[in-house]
Amino acid sequence: MRILGITIPEGKRLEIGLTTLYGIGRPLAHKILTEAKIEFGKKPKDLSVEDENKIRGIIERFKIEGDLKREVAGNIKRLKDIKTYRGTRHARGLPSKGQRTKTNSRTRRGNVRKTMGSGKRAVDKK
Repeated sequence: MRILGITIPEGKRLEIGLTTLYGIGRPLAHKILTEAKIEFGKKPKDLSVEDENKIRGIIERFKIEGDLKREVAGNIKRLKDIKTYRGTRHARGLPSKGQRTKTNSRTRRGNVRKTMGSGKRAVDKK
């Protein structure tokens, strides 16, 4: 089963498989399947053509994949252009929502600045 050029995994349950699309999480997947009147546990290989078309029709109403990525990138670019605090944090690659940076924030800053131990040198044992 393909939706917007992305293949939904055949072996996984539909509620999990739909989350492979950017912008669809578990709650939205549940909402889509409930509206289409399809069981959450059903697998894509077991679906009929009408069921697939129902799911496609419902998903087309939402902003997902490329459109959503473009919108998010546009929002961040706007923040950078008007030089807001959040925009400058995005530009520098630092956390933008008030987290501390002395420790933690490894995912945002990268693993480059890793300190091992306390910084004191261990005395050699004899």
